[in-house]
Amino acid sequence: MDGSLRLAELVGRPLLGRHEEAVGRLSDVIVRLRGQEHPLVTGVVGRLGRRREVFLPVTQVARWGTDHVALTSGRMDVRAFDRREGEVLLRADVLGHRLVDVREAEFVRAYDVLLEPVGDGWAVTRVLTRRRRGGPWRRRAGGGREEGWRDWKSVEPLIGHLPTVAGRRVLGRLGRLRPAGLADLLEEANRAESQEILGAVGADPELEADVFEELEPDARARLFRDWPDGQVAAVLGRMGADDAADAIGGLPQERRRPVLDALGAKQRLRVLTLLGFHPSSAGGLMSLDVLTAPADRTAEQALRSVRDAHSLQPEALSSLFVTAEGNRLTGVVPLVALVQAAPSHPLGDLADTDPVRVGPDTDVEDVALLMTDHNLLVVPVVGDADEILGVITVDDVLEVIVPRDWRQRARAPHPSPRPDASRTEPHTPPASP
Repeated sequence: MDGSLRLAELVGRPLLGRHEEAVGRLSDVIVRLRGQEHPLVTGVVGRLGRRREVFLPVTQVARWGTDHVALTSGRMDVRAFDRREGEVLLRADVLGHRLVDVREAEFVRAYDVLLEPVGDGWAVTRVLTRRRRGGPWRRRAGGGREEGWRDWKSVEPLIGHLPTVAGRRVLGRLGRLRPAGLADLLEEANRAESQEILGAVGADPELEADVFEELEPDARARLFRDWPDGQVAAVLGRMGADDAADAIGGLPQERRRPVLDALGAKQRLRVLTLLGFHPSSAGGLMSLDVLTAPADRTAEQALRSVRDAHSLQPEALSSLFVTAEGNRLTGVVPLVALVQAAPSHPLGDLADTDPVRVGPDTDVEDVALLMTDHNLLVVPVVGDADEILGVITVDDVLEVIVPRDWRQRARAPHPSPRPDASRTEPHTPPASP
């Protein structure tokens, strides 16, 4: 058969030898992943009798067809098929399984695969998928399903074959996703899917920490449940202290102390400080990473400090806090004021000397109202002597006051600068009934 082939038309078809003698049936098609390129077909799995499966190299396939697959010879190695590292079985691993749509950061289910000739061989070019309209966020709204063909390059398969997974401990197309998108996938994934996604994400420890910061508490606790204390502590050590404190609070009581003891001394002290405040208070919500400077520091020097503050959240850098002896808060300078000021201008002349501030026991809802009233992106948390303890950013507040089920809501369509040609139906004959 010339042109493209649909996997569903091939599976189960007779395998005929050189003299058209029946030697078995096609059970599966084997491809090898090639990073960002379309996977090449390397062979097929033939079924002899009811159970025995054997390997046939693609070079032994003389012609593909929807009625039968012709072989160059009826001779074959009758040893039982032994899958090798890096091999993907299209029927066993892809058909009926969920893939990751890396553009939409959601799961889709594969219902067919398109094979097309490339050079001297064949490659997987497209996959027929079905997904809920609006994605997993429409679960409670009923949703519906959309079906269409898309380029294989736009999805990431979750193979499940342990040697292949171990050999793919690189991010691949999952590396295009932001931490929040990966967190969304993990929250919907089953156990096997979670393990494979985490295996890929774990190749980048910093990304892994960012993903765990984005996870809902229940999902994070579920994933940590099967991890040893040292592995949990390694991830928490790379997270912000406020997020790490939240994560430890979500662990079973008997695991909290062992995980704390496994943390580095600096992170352990920061986490213990935050755990001393009520979770719904300003102290429990604040981040300990604050950019401060004395009043005699110049705008140029302050901007240099901002550029060097790589470990701080970008949201926390929207303002610089002016402090005096004892880390006492004396003023705040918005970042835009620093950028617009003359380089030699001292911070003391640029600062608002009566900044809005909250105490560590302030209720988080009061913090939200205060930030709304004053249009603040960040608010400092101070102690009894006005010493600055930490800061609360607007995204920290939103995570607390937005309803917990916000992810269930329908999200806006993903903007696209041009029509997505990969979702059009390929010109292939209809599948055989």
